[in-house]
Parts: sequence; structure tokens; C-alpha cells
Amino acid sequence: MSEGAENPAARPGSEGPRPHPMILVLACLGQFMVVLDVSIVNVALPAIRTSLGFDTTGLQWVVNAYSLTFAGLMLLGGRICDLYGRKQVFIIGVTLFSLASLLGGMATTQSQLVAGRALQGIGAAVLAPATLTILTTTFTEGPGRTRAVASWSAVGAVGGAVGSLLGGVLTQTLSWRWILLINVPIGAVLVAAAVRYLVESRGPRDGGLDIPGTVLVTAGIALLALGTVQTEEYGWLAAQTLVPLAAGVAALAGFTAVEARWARNPLVPLGLLRSRAVVGGAAVMLAVGAVMVAMWYFLSLHMQENLRYTPIQTGMAFIPHTVALIAGARLATLLIPRTGNRLLIALGCLIGSTGFAWQSVMAPDFITGVLLPGVVICVGTSLTFTPATLITTGGAGPHLAGLLSGMLNTSRQVGGSLGLAALATVAAGAAVPGEGYGRAFVIGAAILALTSAATPLLPHDRGPRGR
Repeated sequence: MSEGAENPAARPGSEGPRPHPMILVLACLGQFMVVLDVSIVNVALPAIRTSLGFDTTGLQWVVNAYSLTFAGLMLLGGRICDLYGRKQVFIIGVTLFSLASLLGGMATTQSQLVAGRALQGIGAAVLAPATLTILTTTFTEGPGRTRAVASWSAVGAVGGAVGSLLGGVLTQTLSWRWILLINVPIGAVLVAAAVRYLVESRGPRDGGLDIPGTVLVTAGIALLALGTVQTEEYGWLAAQTLVPLAAGVAALAGFTAVEARWARNPLVPLGLLRSRAVVGGAAVMLAVGAVMVAMWYFLSLHMQENLRYTPIQTGMAFIPHTVALIAGARLATLLIPRTGNRLLIALGCLIGSTGFAWQSVMAPDFITGVLLPGVVICVGTSLTFTPATLITTGGAGPHLAGLLSGMLNTSRQVGGSLGLAALATVAAGAAVPGEGYGRAFVIGAAILALTSAATPLLPHDRGPRGR
């Protein structure tokens, strides 16, 4: 496909050819890989510490090196997709992610493992926006795109849940190294399939990359994420937390000034920040990401500390949650034509808020203390993923599809970091761990209730299919 061209199937009302099913499979598998590696290392951390001699402070960088580079570079990754071609960037992202996984899996020193995880985060920041952009520029607006985005959303949500189970199984049966090495053969298959099935497309080359803006926004997001993860060790008022948070705010303020006054080819056109669709959809993803990451974290601790489950038993206990996420995403595709995007987000947040309130009781049994409230949470929140994505990606033309995808992924990732840091501080303030977890779930319920109440601020849906 020539430069500047878009897939005709992506234009409403076009008569383009039906997209090959492998395009959806590739996009979903790519998203699954990057989300999986956010959570898969958690269960393996004790084995990693024993193997490479990490202390407690150093061990957190096995997680943070990935999450910081992932969050900080996704806007750039999305813009690169638009400028240089979605197929090409997808292949580069998978290749870099796989090679970084090999480096981390073969690491013999702490620095090698942390470097491998940081490179994984860079590969994920390139790959994640490419996966959604490929879908939104391939599938025609309407039921086809809704189903594709719902599948992508469900796979992304499931990846976080499966990570705990798969990490426990691989660590206990093989070695912690296989939580990284497993990406290598999967990546090789993805690259081979992408070469065969993906069709190249890109937005118009209306200029080069905005280097000053890229540096400032990447530094700002990374510093904010760094400040939030420091709260777990130092608290919110320590210099180790406040300095990076203040520097992050300053960098983002500088980014806004550069984009408004000096950038010839702005990374984020400020007109997007005046779009209720773009800002509103990203805000929904930020809020839902914040409470869902916290849910996996606190439930995992509750089951292992209070219910005395093993890591594998904990992972198995999350299977119903995973099924509920898939069911909720599928249900969303059926409801959107009837309810529209805005109403479904409000409904999903209310259901999720109810589940969080129920979970806050922290009942000492599996059925009422884990299974039922968790299923309610997952069904409710999964109803919001697809409509929030459709609202955001419909807020600008297809030439900015990669950037919008990067904004969505960044919102979810940063929301998860901020939400977990804030709620972990709340939980740590309780005298009894179970009581602290309950408080965190109460706040999660409030966040979703407020998000539901704010949905009238989202734009009205266009047309009978919730668009």
C-alpha cells in the first residue's frame, strides 16, 4: 500500500475486502504479550531474588524497569505507527520485545536482567499502539470494528489475570527464566505471520517527529510513574517521591508549552486535548485501569496471606475472573447497538462499583470473599473497555489512529501505576492487612461510582450503533 494510504476497509461505508481473520489474531496476541509481561513476573520475584541476589530495593526494578519505559514511550510509539507504517512498526516491536526477553531470560547479573526488562518496555511501547491501530484502520466502522475492538480489549484484560497463573506454573515447574524465554518462540511465530498477513498502511507524512515534545512528555510520564512507585517504599511525603513527581509535572507543563507555541509537527496536537471524545475516553480508561490493577494485586495478597493459597492455587482462583472478563467484553458488543457507548460505560462502572463494595467486606471464604464479588467486578469493568476505546478512537481522523492508541494504552498503564500506589498507601495505613485491603476496595468502588456519574460529560453517541 502506498505511502499516506489508508486501508479502504477502514472507511465507513466502503466496500473494501473483508479483513483476513489472522489480522485480528495477530493484533490480539501482540497486545496479550505486552500486558502479560506486566504481571507475569510478580509470582517469580522470590525465585529471581534468590537466583541473582537482589535486595528488596533492587528487586522492585525488575517490575519498574518495564512499567516505566512502557508508560513513558507509548505516545511516541503511537506516533511512529502513523508516520512509518503499522505493519513495519508491529514487526519491529515484536522483534525488539522478543530479543529483550531473550536477554532477560539468559541474564546472569542483576544489571542484565533490569536492562532486559527496560528493553522489553521499549518494545512494548512500540508494539501496544500498533496492535490497536491495525484494528481501527483495518476494520470498517460499525459491528465489525466493535467486535474486533471488544476482542482486543478482552485479551488485554485477560493478559493481566493469566500472568499470575502462568508465572506460577512456569516458575514452579521449570524456572523463573521461562517467564521471559517463552516470549521468544511466540515472537518468532508472530513475526512470520505478520509478514504474510498484515497489509502496510500509514498516515500522511506531514513532517518528522517532534523531538523536544517527545523528550518532555516521555520524561514527564516516566517521572510521574517513578514518583508513584516510590511511594510503596518511602511514602507520599518523602523527597524520593516528591522530587520526581514535581519534575514530572514540570516536564509535562513544558511539553504543553512546546506543543502550543513552537512545535512545527506536534506529537500531540492540542486540538485533541479539547476533544471530549479523546479526553473523556482516556479518562475512563485511566480510572478503570487504576482500580483493576489494584484488584489483582490486593486479591492476590488476600488469597496468599489470609486464605493460605499457594501461587498456583491463587492463579487458578483467578480463572473465573478471566472468564467473566471475556463474557463481559462479548456482552458489550451485543449491548452497544442498543445502549450506545456512553450509557454502557455508566452501567459498567456502576456494576463494577457494586462488586468493589461487595469485595471490601473481605469475607474469609472463596465463594463470597473472592469468586462472586470478583465476577461482578470483572463483568462490570469489561463492559467499559470497548465503548471507551470506540469513543476515543472516533475522536479524530485515521491519520492519528496510532497516537490515539498510544494515548489509550498510556492512560491505562499510568492509571494502574497511580491507582496501585495510592491504594497501597491506604492499605498500608491499616493495623490489620485484611482491613487495609477492604479500605482499598471501598475507594475503588467510589472511583467507579464517580466515573459513572461523570459519563454525561462524554459526547453523545452518533448513529444507531453507538457511534
